[in-house]
Amino acid sequence: MVNPARNVKDRDIKITTLLGNFMKLDGGSMFGNAPKTLWQKWLKPDEDNMIDIGARSLLIEVFDYKILFETGPGAYLSPDMKKRFSVLDDDHVLLESLREYGVEHTDITHVILSHLHFDHAGGLLSKFEQGKEKLELLFPNADYITGKFNFERSGTPHIRDQASFIPGLDSLFEDSSRLVLKNDGDLLDIDDVSIEFIESNGHTPGMLLSYIKIRGVKILFVGDLAPGIPWVNLPITMGYDRNAEQLIDEKLRIFKRAYNDKAILFFTHDPVYAAVSLSFDEEKRRFIPIEPQQKLHMIL
Repeated sequence: MVNPARNVKDRDIKITTLLGNFMKLDGGSMFGNAPKTLWQKWLKPDEDNMIDIGARSLLIEVFDYKILFETGPGAYLSPDMKKRFSVLDDDHVLLESLREYGVEHTDITHVILSHLHFDHAGGLLSKFEQGKEKLELLFPNADYITGKFNFERSGTPHIRDQASFIPGLDSLFEDSSRLVLKNDGDLLDIDDVSIEFIESNGHTPGMLLSYIKIRGVKILFVGDLAPGIPWVNLPITMGYDRNAEQLIDEKLRIFKRAYNDKAILFFTHDPVYAAVSLSFDEEKRRFIPIEPQQKLHMIL
């Protein structure tokens, strides 16, 4: 049951930030061809060159619907694999965040995934239990919404990025009968919430960004187009990106639209900030993140 203490009126729409399982990843891999002398000014590495990687979800409540964007890595990995990928916390932090907020995973009506890499989709799965080999989907009352192209890739990934996908997740989706596949330009309208899906292929083929419009407010769920504030800088890309030059072109095009629309950018991986707005430096021809918010909470 939703906690009535949150004081959401019947016709209010509530937007909030929820945290999942943070990780650590190699700073050099996260910043691609940018030298350490530059990127360590933005995110300080530890003695092993690892930097903190956030796991942040966005929850939108609109009347009888609860729409969750992204689930983080969750807690489905075995202890050995969790250590390998430096996933923090043994518990399923997203589920705890939902409960603290007054929502159970069974209350969620839509789960929207920008793409199916484990650090975005792993939170769909129940916590690892010794001796239990079968993966089990959570959110039993939700439609699972993701990109058609990326879903197809997840079942037969390229050797370069196959470690990023969860083996067997595609079959679980299909068995659930609640998988909804979207393409570039598709719309999802849920009462007063309108979501336009924008395909981006530079990070992984078929990643879908959500361009959310609610009562005059626009939010771009950035996914891995820009994992956090440092990557708003157009030339900065990740070593994990499949096509860095294409990603830069996509950032330019999509950020230009967000800037013109005065949209809020929502980050899933920034270790500190959930959202920023954009300014534009005409002289340097670059986007500048402004008005950073550690949490995004809005009632519309």
